[in-house]
Amino acid sequence: MTVHRVVALVLPLQSTFELACAAEVFGVRRPGLPVRYEFGVCTEHPGRLSTLAGYDMAVTADLTALDAADTVVIPGWQQPDMPASPAVVRALRLAHRRGARIVAICSGTFLLAQAGLLDHRRATTHWRMTAELTARFPEIQVEPDTLYIDHGDVATSAGTAAGIDLCLHLVRVDHGAAYAAQIARHMVMPPHREGGQLQYAAPLPAGPPLDSLAPVLDWMTERLHEPLSANDLASRAGVSARTLARRFAEQLGVSPGRWLLGKRIAAAQVLLEETDLPIDAIAVRVGLSSATNLRRRFHRALRTTPAAYRRAFRREEPALPIG
Repeated sequence: MTVHRVVALVLPLQSTFELACAAEVFGVRRPGLPVRYEFGVCTEHPGRLSTLAGYDMAVTADLTALDAADTVVIPGWQQPDMPASPAVVRALRLAHRRGARIVAICSGTFLLAQAGLLDHRRATTHWRMTAELTARFPEIQVEPDTLYIDHGDVATSAGTAAGIDLCLHLVRVDHGAAYAAQIARHMVMPPHREGGQLQYAAPLPAGPPLDSLAPVLDWMTERLHEPLSANDLASRAGVSARTLARRFAEQLGVSPGRWLLGKRIAAAQVLLEETDLPIDAIAVRVGLSSATNLRRRFHRALRTTPAAYRRAFRREEPALPIG
Protein backbone atom coordinates (compact mmCIF):
# COMPACT_ATOMS: atom_id res chain seq x y z
CA MET A 1 0.00 0.00 0.00
CA THR A 2 1.33 3.45 -0.93
CA VAL A 3 2.26 5.54 2.10
CA HIS A 4 0.30 8.79 2.37
CA ARG A 5 2.49 11.88 2.87
CA VAL A 6 1.19 14.41 5.44
CA VAL A 7 2.99 17.74 5.82
CA ALA A 8 2.15 20.29 8.54
CA LEU A 9 2.70 23.93 7.61
CA VAL A 10 3.76 25.67 10.84
CA LEU A 11 3.75 29.41 11.47
CA PRO A 12 5.06 31.54 14.35
CA LEU A 13 3.80 31.61 17.10
CA GLN A 14 3.00 27.94 16.60
CA SER A 15 0.55 26.16 18.89
CA THR A 16 2.29 23.01 20.08
CA PHE A 17 -0.98 21.23 20.87
CA GLU A 18 -2.55 21.66 17.44
CA LEU A 19 0.68 20.45 15.83
CA ALA A 20 0.76 17.50 18.22
CA CYS A 21 -2.79 16.52 17.19
CA ALA A 22 -1.63 15.88 13.64
CA ALA A 23 1.76 14.44 14.64
CA GLU A 24 0.23 11.97 17.10
CA VAL A 25 -2.28 10.60 14.57
CA PHE A 26 -0.17 10.66 11.40
CA GLY A 27 3.43 10.61 12.62
CA VAL A 28 3.74 8.07 15.44
CA ARG A 29 4.65 4.49 14.58
CA ARG A 30 2.81 2.02 16.78
CA PRO A 31 3.65 -1.64 17.49
CA GLY A 32 1.46 -4.03 15.55
CA LEU A 33 0.02 -1.37 13.22
CA PRO A 34 1.10 -1.10 9.59
CA VAL A 35 2.65 2.24 8.63
CA ARG A 36 0.18 4.07 6.40
CA TYR A 37 1.43 7.66 6.76
CA GLU A 38 4.64 9.67 6.63
CA PHE A 39 4.66 12.95 8.55
CA GLY A 40 6.76 16.06 8.06
CA VAL A 41 6.83 19.74 9.03
CA CYS A 42 7.69 22.79 6.94
CA THR A 43 7.58 26.56 7.25
CA GLU A 44 8.05 29.61 5.04
CA HIS A 45 11.44 30.55 6.54
CA PRO A 46 13.30 27.46 7.85
CA GLY A 47 15.25 27.79 11.07
CA ARG A 48 14.16 28.57 14.62
CA LEU A 49 10.42 28.98 14.95
CA SER A 50 8.80 30.29 18.15
CA THR A 51 5.89 28.50 19.84
CA LEU A 52 3.15 29.43 22.27
CA ALA A 53 4.73 27.09 24.84
CA GLY A 54 7.79 29.33 25.27
CA TYR A 55 10.36 27.24 23.41
CA ASP A 56 11.58 27.32 19.83
CA MET A 57 11.39 24.54 17.23
CA ALA A 58 14.02 23.88 14.59
CA VAL A 59 12.22 23.49 11.23
CA THR A 60 14.46 22.61 8.30
CA ALA A 61 12.01 22.21 5.40
CA ASP A 62 10.61 25.14 3.41
CA LEU A 63 7.40 25.51 1.43
CA THR A 64 8.66 23.25 -1.36
CA ALA A 65 7.86 20.32 0.98
CA LEU A 66 4.21 20.93 0.13
CA ASP A 67 4.91 19.91 -3.48
CA ALA A 68 5.04 16.24 -2.46
CA ALA A 69 2.27 16.31 0.17
CA ASP A 70 -0.89 14.25 -0.20
CA THR A 71 -2.38 16.11 2.77
CA VAL A 72 -1.39 19.57 4.03
CA VAL A 73 -2.27 20.39 7.65
CA ILE A 74 -2.39 23.94 9.05
CA PRO A 75 -2.24 23.29 12.82
CA GLY A 76 -3.64 26.61 13.98
CA TRP A 77 -2.69 30.19 13.15
CA GLN A 78 -2.14 32.67 15.96
CA GLN A 79 -2.46 35.82 13.84
CA PRO A 80 -5.77 35.30 12.04
CA ASP A 81 -6.42 39.06 11.91
CA MET A 82 -3.21 39.68 9.93
CA PRO A 83 -2.79 39.35 6.13
CA ALA A 84 -1.34 35.98 5.26
CA SER A 85 2.04 35.78 3.54
CA PRO A 86 1.59 35.82 -0.26
CA ALA A 87 4.10 32.97 -0.55
CA VAL A 88 2.13 30.82 1.91
CA VAL A 89 -1.18 31.56 0.18
CA ARG A 90 0.34 30.74 -3.20
CA ALA A 91 1.80 27.46 -1.91
CA LEU A 92 -1.54 26.39 -0.45
CA ARG A 93 -3.41 27.21 -3.64
CA LEU A 94 -0.88 25.31 -5.74
CA ALA A 95 -1.07 22.26 -3.45
CA HIS A 96 -4.86 22.32 -3.60
CA ARG A 97 -4.86 22.75 -7.37
CA ARG A 98 -2.71 19.67 -7.93
CA GLY A 99 -5.01 17.56 -5.71
CA ALA A 100 -3.60 17.67 -2.18
CA ARG A 101 -6.11 17.59 0.68
CA ILE A 102 -5.90 20.81 2.72
CA VAL A 103 -6.79 20.53 6.42
CA ALA A 104 -7.12 23.33 8.97
CA ILE A 105 -7.18 22.78 12.71
CA CYS A 106 -8.83 25.44 14.90
CA SER A 107 -7.73 28.97 13.86
CA GLY A 108 -5.99 27.55 10.79
CA THR A 109 -9.39 27.97 9.12
CA PHE A 110 -8.62 31.69 8.74
CA LEU A 111 -5.60 30.88 6.56
CA LEU A 112 -7.74 28.70 4.29
CA ALA A 113 -10.29 31.51 4.15
CA GLN A 114 -7.64 34.03 3.06
CA ALA A 115 -6.49 31.59 0.40
CA GLY A 116 -10.04 31.47 -0.97
CA LEU A 117 -10.38 27.72 -0.43
CA LEU A 118 -13.57 28.02 1.62
CA ASP A 119 -15.60 30.40 -0.53
CA HIS A 120 -19.28 29.35 -0.68
CA ARG A 121 -18.57 26.31 1.48
CA ARG A 122 -19.31 25.19 5.02
CA ALA A 123 -16.53 25.61 7.58
CA THR A 124 -15.90 25.74 11.31
CA THR A 125 -13.30 26.99 13.78
CA HIS A 126 -12.95 27.50 17.54
CA TRP A 127 -16.25 28.67 19.04
CA ARG A 128 -14.62 31.91 20.25
CA MET A 129 -13.73 32.83 16.65
CA THR A 130 -16.83 31.83 14.70
CA ALA A 131 -18.38 35.31 14.87
CA GLU A 132 -15.14 36.89 13.60
CA LEU A 133 -14.89 34.34 10.78
CA THR A 134 -18.48 35.08 9.76
CA ALA A 135 -17.94 38.84 9.81
CA ARG A 136 -14.68 38.83 7.86
CA PHE A 137 -15.62 36.15 5.33
CA PRO A 138 -19.38 36.40 4.67
CA GLU A 139 -19.06 34.12 1.65
CA ILE A 140 -18.29 31.21 4.02
CA GLN A 141 -21.13 29.30 5.68
CA VAL A 142 -19.79 29.14 9.24
CA GLU A 143 -21.13 26.38 11.50
CA PRO A 144 -20.34 27.22 15.14
CA ASP A 145 -21.59 23.97 16.69
CA THR A 146 -19.63 21.45 14.61
CA LEU A 147 -16.49 19.52 15.59
CA TYR A 148 -15.24 19.22 12.01
CA ILE A 149 -16.36 19.56 8.40
CA ASP A 150 -14.80 17.54 5.58
CA HIS A 151 -15.43 18.37 1.92
CA GLY A 152 -12.95 15.80 0.66
CA ASP A 153 -10.44 18.29 -0.73
CA VAL A 154 -10.68 20.76 2.17
CA ALA A 155 -11.47 20.15 5.85
CA THR A 156 -11.73 22.34 8.95
CA SER A 157 -12.06 21.63 12.66
CA ALA A 158 -13.28 23.36 15.78
CA GLY A 159 -10.92 24.36 18.59
CA THR A 160 -7.80 22.54 19.76
CA ALA A 161 -8.74 18.93 20.69
CA ALA A 162 -11.26 18.80 17.83
CA GLY A 163 -8.16 18.55 15.65
CA ILE A 164 -7.77 14.99 16.91
CA ASP A 165 -11.40 14.26 15.98
CA LEU A 166 -10.76 15.54 12.46
CA CYS A 167 -7.48 13.66 12.03
CA LEU A 168 -9.03 10.38 13.18
CA HIS A 169 -11.95 11.02 10.81
CA LEU A 170 -9.48 11.40 7.94
CA VAL A 171 -7.85 8.09 8.90
CA ARG A 172 -11.31 6.46 8.81
CA VAL A 173 -11.87 7.91 5.34
CA ASP A 174 -8.45 6.74 4.12
CA HIS A 175 -8.17 3.33 5.77
CA GLY A 176 -11.44 2.39 7.46
CA ALA A 177 -12.94 2.45 10.93
CA ALA A 178 -10.97 -0.49 12.36
CA TYR A 179 -7.56 1.04 11.59
CA ALA A 180 -8.67 4.41 13.01
CA ALA A 181 -10.03 2.68 16.12
CA GLN A 182 -6.66 1.00 16.68
CA ILE A 183 -4.90 4.37 16.58
CA ALA A 184 -7.48 5.84 18.97
CA ARG A 185 -7.05 2.87 21.30
CA HIS A 186 -3.29 3.51 21.44
CA MET A 187 -4.07 7.15 22.24
CA VAL A 188 -6.52 6.04 24.98
CA MET A 189 -9.39 8.06 23.59
CA PRO A 190 -12.69 7.40 21.80
CA PRO A 191 -12.37 7.04 18.01
CA HIS A 192 -15.29 9.41 17.56
CA ARG A 193 -16.86 12.03 19.83
CA GLU A 194 -20.54 12.76 19.47
CA GLY A 195 -22.15 16.18 19.41
CA GLY A 196 -20.76 19.63 18.69
CA GLN A 197 -18.40 22.09 20.33
CA LEU A 198 -20.97 24.41 21.92
CA GLN A 199 -21.53 21.87 24.67
CA TYR A 200 -18.02 22.88 25.81
CA ALA A 201 -18.52 26.60 25.20
CA ALA A 202 -21.83 26.96 27.03
CA PRO A 203 -21.74 27.62 30.80
CA LEU A 204 -22.71 24.67 32.97
CA PRO A 205 -26.24 24.87 34.37
CA ALA A 206 -26.60 26.04 37.96
CA GLY A 207 -27.42 23.48 40.60
CA PRO A 208 -25.98 20.12 41.61
CA PRO A 209 -23.36 18.38 39.41
CA LEU A 210 -24.68 16.48 36.41
CA ASP A 211 -25.01 12.73 36.89
CA SER A 212 -22.58 10.82 34.69
CA LEU A 213 -24.03 9.03 31.69
CA ALA A 214 -21.17 6.51 31.65
CA PRO A 215 -23.12 3.60 33.20
CA VAL A 216 -26.02 3.85 30.76
CA LEU A 217 -23.64 4.40 27.80
CA ASP A 218 -21.74 1.23 28.71
CA TRP A 219 -25.03 -0.65 29.08
CA MET A 220 -26.21 0.54 25.65
CA THR A 221 -22.90 -0.37 24.00
CA GLU A 222 -23.12 -3.93 25.34
CA ARG A 223 -26.64 -4.30 23.88
CA LEU A 224 -26.39 -2.87 20.38
CA HIS A 225 -28.04 -6.03 19.04
CA GLU A 226 -31.15 -5.51 21.19
CA PRO A 227 -34.15 -3.29 20.30
CA LEU A 228 -33.66 -0.44 22.79
CA SER A 229 -36.47 2.08 23.16
CA ALA A 230 -36.31 5.50 24.79
CA ASN A 231 -38.24 4.07 27.73
CA ASP A 232 -35.74 1.20 28.06
CA LEU A 233 -32.86 3.66 28.29
CA ALA A 234 -34.67 5.95 30.71
CA SER A 235 -35.62 3.02 32.93
CA ARG A 236 -32.01 1.83 33.02
CA ALA A 237 -30.85 5.35 33.97
CA GLY A 238 -33.60 5.64 36.57
CA VAL A 239 -35.04 8.85 35.13
CA SER A 240 -37.82 9.90 32.77
CA ALA A 241 -37.26 9.81 29.01
CA ARG A 242 -37.41 13.61 28.93
CA THR A 243 -34.76 13.93 31.68
CA LEU A 244 -32.49 11.45 29.92
CA ALA A 245 -32.80 13.35 26.63
CA ARG A 246 -31.88 16.57 28.45
CA ARG A 247 -28.81 14.95 30.02
CA PHE A 248 -27.66 13.63 26.64
CA ALA A 249 -28.06 17.10 25.14
CA GLU A 250 -26.16 18.73 28.01
CA GLN A 251 -23.31 16.23 28.21
CA LEU A 252 -22.99 14.87 24.67
CA GLY A 253 -24.81 17.35 22.44
CA VAL A 254 -26.97 14.64 20.84
CA SER A 255 -30.14 12.68 21.57
CA PRO A 256 -29.97 9.13 22.98
CA GLY A 257 -31.24 7.74 19.68
CA ARG A 258 -28.61 9.55 17.63
CA TRP A 259 -25.84 8.39 19.96
CA LEU A 260 -27.06 4.79 19.75
CA LEU A 261 -27.32 4.91 15.95
CA GLY A 262 -23.76 6.24 15.70
CA LYS A 263 -22.49 3.32 17.77
CA ARG A 264 -24.43 0.85 15.60
CA ILE A 265 -23.02 2.30 12.38
CA ALA A 266 -19.49 2.18 13.81
CA ALA A 267 -19.97 -1.46 14.85
CA ALA A 268 -21.23 -2.29 11.36
CA GLN A 269 -18.13 -0.67 9.83
CA VAL A 270 -15.82 -2.89 11.87
CA LEU A 271 -17.77 -6.04 11.00
CA LEU A 272 -17.69 -5.13 7.31
CA GLU A 273 -13.93 -4.66 7.48
CA GLU A 274 -12.98 -7.64 9.62
CA THR A 275 -15.51 -10.43 8.96
CA ASP A 276 -17.18 -12.20 6.05
CA LEU A 277 -20.64 -11.94 7.61
CA PRO A 278 -23.42 -11.19 5.10
CA ILE A 279 -25.02 -7.75 5.24
CA ASP A 280 -28.28 -9.00 6.76
CA ALA A 281 -26.39 -10.80 9.56
CA ILE A 282 -24.41 -7.66 10.33
CA ALA A 283 -27.64 -5.66 10.43
CA VAL A 284 -29.05 -8.02 13.07
CA ARG A 285 -25.83 -8.02 15.11
CA VAL A 286 -25.76 -4.23 15.39
CA GLY A 287 -29.47 -3.85 16.10
CA LEU A 288 -30.60 -2.46 12.75
CA SER A 289 -32.88 -5.45 12.09
CA SER A 290 -32.53 -5.82 8.31
CA ALA A 291 -30.14 -5.32 5.41
CA THR A 292 -32.51 -2.72 3.96
CA ASN A 293 -32.48 -0.65 7.15
CA LEU A 294 -28.69 -0.96 7.47
CA ARG A 295 -28.17 0.21 3.88
CA ARG A 296 -30.45 3.20 4.41
CA ARG A 297 -28.86 4.25 7.69
CA PHE A 298 -25.34 3.54 6.43
CA HIS A 299 -25.80 5.60 3.28
CA ARG A 300 -27.30 8.51 5.19
CA ALA A 301 -24.36 8.55 7.63
CA LEU A 302 -21.44 7.76 5.32
CA ARG A 303 -22.72 8.49 1.79
CA THR A 304 -21.84 4.99 0.63
CA THR A 305 -23.30 1.48 0.77
CA PRO A 306 -22.18 -1.33 3.09
CA ALA A 307 -21.03 -3.36 0.09
CA ALA A 308 -18.97 -0.49 -1.35
CA TYR A 309 -17.49 0.19 2.10
CA ARG A 310 -16.47 -3.46 2.45
CA ARG A 311 -14.79 -3.46 -0.98
CA ALA A 312 -12.84 -0.33 -0.05
CA PHE A 313 -11.73 -1.33 3.46
CA ARG A 314 -11.89 -5.12 3.72
CA ARG A 315 -8.78 -6.28 5.57
CA GLU A 316 -6.50 -8.77 3.85
CA GLU A 317 -5.97 -10.78 7.03
CA PRO A 318 -8.16 -13.87 7.63
CA ALA A 319 -11.67 -13.06 8.75
CA LEU A 320 -12.52 -13.09 12.44
CA PRO A 321 -14.47 -16.12 13.63
CA ILE A 322 -18.21 -15.71 13.38
CA GLY A 323 -19.12 -17.42 16.65
